[in-house]
Amino acid sequence: MPEPRVPLVDLPADVVDRLTQMSEPPINLYRTLGNHPALLREWIDFAWTLREGITPRTLRELMILRGAQLMNAEYEWHHHRRMATVAGVPPAKLEQLASWRASDLFDERERAALAYAEEINAGKVSDEAAAAIARHFAPAEMVELTLTAAFYAMVPRVLDALRVPVES
Repeated sequence: MPEPRVPLVDLPADVVDRLTQMSEPPINLYRTLGNHPALLREWIDFAWTLREGITPRTLRELMILRGAQLMNAEYEWHHHRRMATVAGVPPAKLEQLASWRASDLFDERERAALAYAEEINAGKVSDEAAAAIARHFAPAEMVELTLTAAFYAMVPRVLDALRVPVES
């Protein structure tokens, strides 16, 4: 991979303390965003709120990983595959995620969420995808799933623009 576009920096002590409390290592994405500590702090707050959501973490990780596949986001896939495994996503679902439409491993809620995530990543959500989400999820859950898919559609763009290297 080409050189990062901004340096990987040491994180401010308060950020390191916070990450330690969350059992989160100072990954290269954070070390990149650390060039602007105030934005890094807000990023962590928002991302962590999405991780502690009201919908199943396994579902949100599937949506994030499907977006990573669509965006060819190796960094995001690398980190969220581990998070999905820890959250309890079965390995077979991870293996069949790219072909989820043809797989019998995904239930109706997951299918609605994955279709919705795909359309969010494409930048246009159809009435059909929105209606399917509304059939399976309450309004607060819809907001959470929308923000999860949209935030993690942004992440690969940041990773690519700043050339954040995957940790070895």
